[in-house]
Amino acid sequence: MLDVSGIRSMHLKHFGDDPRVFLAPGRVNLIGEHTDYSGGFVMPAAINFGTLAAVSRRRDGRTEIWSENVGERAAFAPEEMPGKRDGRWWDYPLGVAWALREAGVEIPPYSLTLQGDVPLGAGLSSSASIEVATAVALLSLSGAEMPREQVAKLCQRAENVYVGASCGIMDQFIACNGKEDHALLLDCRSFEFRLAPIPRDAGLVIANTMVKHSIAGGEYGIRRREVEEGTAILQRHRPGIRMLRDATPEDLENWGAEMPDPVLRRCRHVITENLRTVAAADALEAGNLRKLGDLMAAAHVSYRDDFEASCEEADVMVEAAQRLRGLIGARLTGGGFGGCTVNLVEQRHAEEFADGLAEQYRARTGIQPEIYRCHASAGAHAVEEPG
Repeated sequence: MLDVSGIRSMHLKHFGDDPRVFLAPGRVNLIGEHTDYSGGFVMPAAINFGTLAAVSRRRDGRTEIWSENVGERAAFAPEEMPGKRDGRWWDYPLGVAWALREAGVEIPPYSLTLQGDVPLGAGLSSSASIEVATAVALLSLSGAEMPREQVAKLCQRAENVYVGASCGIMDQFIACNGKEDHALLLDCRSFEFRLAPIPRDAGLVIANTMVKHSIAGGEYGIRRREVEEGTAILQRHRPGIRMLRDATPEDLENWGAEMPDPVLRRCRHVITENLRTVAAADALEAGNLRKLGDLMAAAHVSYRDDFEASCEEADVMVEAAQRLRGLIGARLTGGGFGGCTVNLVEQRHAEEFADGLAEQYRARTGIQPEIYRCHASAGAHAVEEPG
């Protein structure tokens, strides 16, 4: 659990200065998988796991960062600042500082303390949480004002260019713009978004299957190429299709026969997933949780059968959820081939749901899962000690 007074004390201990403290959340994607790189729609929610960043100005010209999670300090004189990744944990905060300076923000010498509780390896975006927490802390120190959309883009640039990791905009965007008790429908092409309320009596139960199949990396690239191949076929017939998000189910009916079967099914997933994601936001706004649950179920079937990005363990987890009291909707979330399922659950049944899900999954697979109960939370912000 994150502790504001604790990180302030850590910072004082390591650097001798009283800091300002900022928080940026992790996230879970409720619906909308593999739609981002075709300019489509996603609907994540920020969660109450995140990263705290405590920051203060230095007077010796150096940059020093303490990671409480790693238990290690990184210290650099101005002439020692790496211009690219070192392959170490400090790549993420240093990459953000690099991206801000590239954008013209003058950052004074600083001390930074980082502490996070986003579960690592669970696909809940610990990296974007670190990036955005660092960004808002350094912007505060520099006195610069920046729209949250631009903050998200610069953090994405830090990860893409400085760290060298491929990622879309969703993780950084929701970390910047999340709102308590809301999901966020994001148009990944225009960056327009709208917030959709999650009822306070509905909670999130995230279930880590504890597996990540080794084919995931290579299969991701294959899926992208298949989507691009299908898009090119549709564009020959309808030039108005700039990206696959512009295509309709009718387009597939008209010209899908020209595609190899796997390509047709990948495109069908993306096209129908975009429709489901927008419909899911509409269902939340209308308070129609039954409809939302049906859309999440259909999304999992499409991800499993058309996109072929699920796996046996994830399917077992989703199937087990259907038998438990309080479920609103369940599906595999994230890049696929393992990882976590997201379950929207009636809050009054959340504890017994989490226990029952772990028990059923363990009985079926022999694997002890990690279960995280959480709720939709606010995006990046300054935090103060309670009282």
